[in-house]
Amino acid sequence: PCSLDVPTLSVADAANFAEAHEELALRFELATGARVVSSKGATGGLYAQIRNGAPFDIFLAADAIRPRLLEEEGLGVPGTRFTYATGRLALYGPGLDSVRSGGTDLSSVGVTNLAIANPRTAPYGVAAEAVLGRVGLNPTARSRIVRAANVGQTLQFVRSGAAELGFIALSQVIGEPEYSYWLVPSEYHAPLLQDAVLLQAGGENPVARDYLAFLRSDEAKRVIESFGYEIGLRSDP
Repeated sequence: PCSLDVPTLSVADAANFAEAHEELALRFELATGARVVSSKGATGGLYAQIRNGAPFDIFLAADAIRPRLLEEEGLGVPGTRFTYATGRLALYGPGLDSVRSGGTDLSSVGVTNLAIANPRTAPYGVAAEAVLGRVGLNPTARSRIVRAANVGQTLQFVRSGAAELGFIALSQVIGEPEYSYWLVPSEYHAPLLQDAVLLQAGGENPVARDYLAFLRSDEAKRVIESFGYEIGLRSDP
């Protein structure tokens, strides 16, 4: 009979990375027989959960700041933090004729609501705010901004019609027609460095360490790049 004692690890997963992580977890599970349990959400919210004792083994953040803070606070295992991906921001608007016009759609009279992730908890929301400042969004257009908990909910707002436009991760729409989104130039905001860190709860879990090693593998890098992320940029040591 099969043993019920399946090696398991628990991953706190930034919302923007959910689709890519699903593919990565599946490949790891098929190769090792282990089970990957993922909890997705805004990076700030997951960070708060970890500080409050949530027993995650690994944190896949959407920034480099919070994994570093966890190390400094004694909740991350020193020497395990690395940048697993660099994200790209996209302005998504499938109901419009085109959003490939350098952000000019943002002030369109036809746009009732613009959705962004909450900058207080979501790094992609911080990047969206930087872009809004860069393109000089007028006060009337700014009054139409609606804030979502994370980029997953931002995408839901746009797809449900609650907002005509939304700033989301390129990974969420990489398979859709290019005319439905504007790929924001990287220089419009600070780099979206996304760091992974082994947490103290996972320090004694060999499967967690194996999974972090897998994320550094060529196979994993190819998967991550296929979802529109960049590989190779590193955060501070």
